[in-house]
Amino acid sequence: MCDGGSPGVSGGESESGAAGPRKRADARRNEATLLNAAAAAFVESGVNVPVRDIATRARVGVGTIYRHFPTRADLIVAVYRHQVEACAEAGPTLLAESDTPHHALARWIGMFIDFLATKHGLAEVLRSDDTAFQTLHAYFIDRLVPVCAELLEATAAAGEIRPGQDAYELLRGVGNLCVGAGSDPRYNPRHLVELLITGLRIH
Repeated sequence: MCDGGSPGVSGGESESGAAGPRKRADARRNEATLLNAAAAAFVESGVNVPVRDIATRARVGVGTIYRHFPTRADLIVAVYRHQVEACAEAGPTLLAESDTPHHALARWIGMFIDFLATKHGLAEVLRSDDTAFQTLHAYFIDRLVPVCAELLEATAAAGEIRPGQDAYELLRGVGNLCVGAGSDPRYNPRHLVELLITGLRIH
């Protein structure tokens, strides 16, 4: 149907161009599935959970996990970064979708608490000498503090909280409230964090 040239090559380029993005998108989705499964397993059993348990959750073979993440350190770092990115990307979305900036802030802090839950057992790992973990804390600060600052600024601009709240201080405080929650069933950090976020409001 094409005029002259080499229609087979032209068609092949089109198919290859279409297949390339599809394959990349599929690969990203498959990796996200693995990371979400690993994060859930970390919450339940810590970062030393058997790889076969993660594979079962993700409905893949153990070999698939090792193909993506050759070492446990690779998997832990990837889960940590995946969770940080999800939390960071949610900030602007919540701000756009929520009825008020304060509501967006409260919802985002809730996500931040969920993120902290995936760090079950990660604190000890991060104190190890493994070079793979040395930049994670800085990565966490660099990605999440600006998002929190944006939410705080929008909430202050709306007249809902006092201006000048420090994002790092808030996240550090929330993190401290979450320490030890997993070891005490009577302690609910979400309740205290809710009081904290409510306390920021101008009454």
